[in-house]
Amino acid sequence: MAELEDSELLEDKRRLVDLIHNLRRSNEFLRAETDVFERYCGRLDPRELVVQSGTDGDTGPSRARKTTRARTMTQEKLQQLTLEQKCDVAQREMDEMRDDLEKLKDTSERVMLNLKATLEEADVRLVEVKKASNEFDRDVAKILREKKGVMMGAEKVIRYFEDRMRAKDTLVEKLRLKNAALLVQKRKLRLQMLQKEEMGEALHEVDFQQLKIENSQYLERIDERNQDLLRLKLLAGNTLQILNSYKKKLQNTTCESKLLSSDIASRREMLVKIEEETEQAEEERVKAEVLNRKLRGQLADYRVPPVLQYITAKASHNQLEHIVRAWERKVEISEMALKTHSKAWNKLRAIAAGPGPAS
Repeated sequence: MAELEDSELLEDKRRLVDLIHNLRRSNEFLRAETDVFERYCGRLDPRELVVQSGTDGDTGPSRARKTTRARTMTQEKLQQLTLEQKCDVAQREMDEMRDDLEKLKDTSERVMLNLKATLEEADVRLVEVKKASNEFDRDVAKILREKKGVMMGAEKVIRYFEDRMRAKDTLVEKLRLKNAALLVQKRKLRLQMLQKEEMGEALHEVDFQQLKIENSQYLERIDERNQDLLRLKLLAGNTLQILNSYKKKLQNTTCESKLLSSDIASRREMLVKIEEETEQAEEERVKAEVLNRKLRGQLADYRVPPVLQYITAKASHNQLEHIVRAWERKVEISEMALKTHSKAWNKLRAIAAGPGPAS
């Protein structure tokens, strides 16, 4: 008996679980239908509902009795939509959602085009900023790095920014004139459209579609031209950078050429000096060769004297050296005596010359 009761309890639990799952699923379906119906009712105009309720069915006492009976029936039982009404509501909601998706798609495309145009404008602006930076570096910063004059550098910077401001003012004036011309053209086109509408030549849907296609084609062409312009601007920026690099290389090469020219000039001067020294060395070599030949001739003609004659000459040479040294000592003694006598003489002259001024 206990096992039978347990199996019945398990079966009841399983049924309750299945019932709960079914109820949850049906509640989800009802919630989805309710959301769809609420969105549908939210899109309806209350005035249209009043008009429809006023025009539907019969009027008079019979209609009042039916209304009273319907109210009593709704109080007893909830009113539900038929399957056809549900399909109609779902179809309208699908149409509305499709329209919303189309609008969202159009809005997203416009936002994407605006962002794309903003990115292209930013790229063009970046190229212009890089170009301006390179021009400033080339025209001002490089000169300021090479020349240390502060006043001249400040005047150079001020002049550069004044030129840039004048260029920007000129560009603004050109754009203003172009904008004015476009406004005039727009006004003329609007007047032409008004004239066509007055003359009965209003545009049809086909004309609008054709104009839309032509407009898209023109927009594609404009986009292509903008891409070509951007590519050409990037190419111009790259060309300018390459030109600046080649200018730097040319300047470095010019400096190296000047250094090499000065080195060549100094080496030429050195070569002239070396040639002069070579000529002098050649003359000295010739003189040395002449002297060498002369000395070689003398050496070839030289004969050794006898030994007795050499001893006699050596003795006479030593005797003459003794005599020279004796005379040198005598000369020194004479010079000392001369100095002594000169001092004595000067004293005597000073004494002799002293009494004269006193008398």
